[in-house]
Amino acid sequence: MNRRNVIKSLGLSIGAAVISTDVLANLGENKYGYKIPANPLHVPLAKPVTAITLGAGNRGTVYGNFAAKFPDQFKIVGVAEPVKFRNDLYATTHSIPAENRFDTWERVFDRPKFADAIVISTPDYMHYEPCMKALSMGYDILLEKPIAPTEKECRDILELAHKTNRIVAVCHVLRYAPYFVKMKELVAQGAIGEVISVQHFEPIEHTHMAHSYVRGNWHNSKETTPIILAKSCHDLDIIKWVINKPSKQIVAMGDLKWFRKENAPAGSTARCTDGCKVERECPYSAIKEYHDRRSRTKVLDLPADKSKHSEVIMERLKTTNYGRCVYRMENDQPDHYITSIMFDDSVTANFSMEAFTSYHDRRTRIMGSMGDMVGDMTELVVTDFRTRKSTTFVPKAEDVEGYKNSGHGGGDWLLVKDFVQAVAQQNAKVLTSTIDESIESHIMGFMAEESRKKGKVMPIRMSRV
Repeated sequence: MNRRNVIKSLGLSIGAAVISTDVLANLGENKYGYKIPANPLHVPLAKPVTAITLGAGNRGTVYGNFAAKFPDQFKIVGVAEPVKFRNDLYATTHSIPAENRFDTWERVFDRPKFADAIVISTPDYMHYEPCMKALSMGYDILLEKPIAPTEKECRDILELAHKTNRIVAVCHVLRYAPYFVKMKELVAQGAIGEVISVQHFEPIEHTHMAHSYVRGNWHNSKETTPIILAKSCHDLDIIKWVINKPSKQIVAMGDLKWFRKENAPAGSTARCTDGCKVERECPYSAIKEYHDRRSRTKVLDLPADKSKHSEVIMERLKTTNYGRCVYRMENDQPDHYITSIMFDDSVTANFSMEAFTSYHDRRTRIMGSMGDMVGDMTELVVTDFRTRKSTTFVPKAEDVEGYKNSGHGGGDWLLVKDFVQAVAQQNAKVLTSTIDESIESHIMGFMAEESRKKGKVMPIRMSRV
């Protein structure tokens, strides 16, 4: 079946909606694989966009790797990173000269502007100050989510971005994932009629929760940001983006139920390496996760020599939070969190974030007046009530090299590609996740957390009160 006939058949099967993405193949009866075509606003670049990365951890590396893969588009010319191992590795990867390597972000701005853009992938609580400084010096910015830890700081960044006329791209990478792009496209084209309600589910996966939000950098909301922003502002943003209507009010509930001292099993110890009697049967054993399975070890800064990995991992488990008992941390992030949101035109959405799952891909159900959608990021099934026929869409997305299970559906590098084009052209319209587009979902998150703590429904106000 050629592309013209495929599109015609798809239009008939889902209420004559137009399919604008490229259909790759008919995978079977009413099942189609597709890819997202190149952004029509992209143009050939005369030279690569240059950037300085603040924070050479996981996310800084993901975005930096785009530059390593496509040096004709993006070039990292500086790095600020206090951990010497990461600074050295990043500088080597990008051939950064010694004079452009810094141990703190502040030192970058002691120099006159020497790049087109700044990549801010520092810890959450370190987003605001470098972002404000970078804007004041005329840099465009690729800003890891969340924008900042407080609503006021988010609004301050938005205001300064407008004042300086700079581009601030927020790393809401799910907006660039082919799966969610197709979902939004079909909703906008009326494939299921008027949207009535949405159910969205983020399964964190139990070992990811233990790794990042019990032992890891985001374990304490007072030191970073609440989990609804640190982890799930992606999800609030996607719900808002797909529905494409203003949010009005939100209510939330949730708590830290399991990862608490009183739930520590008999025989457990402060660290998994301290002779814990239940370590071999514990689903959260650090030894099993990092040493035996070699899972999530990027945070341990392992040397290039793999023969030393076993020794280094065990040393890290004896000296860092990653080896501590999950029941004895200073964590306060809820391990289950639910929110309900009212949008314009009486559209409702329910969102559930859950730690205790064996899987991690997000699940979404959208109920419309003429049909519904059900998806799990690997496929999206659209059913038309009028014909009672279902059409399945299977996204073709290439995830970032070395991060195949990022959970972002290929959106990471597609975001960077658009950011590079936006900076080169000085045209924020190339992006779908500018700070103007992204701030509402952050305010939804702040209001959700206030609702959770106060036990009341909170209004969502976009203008300052």
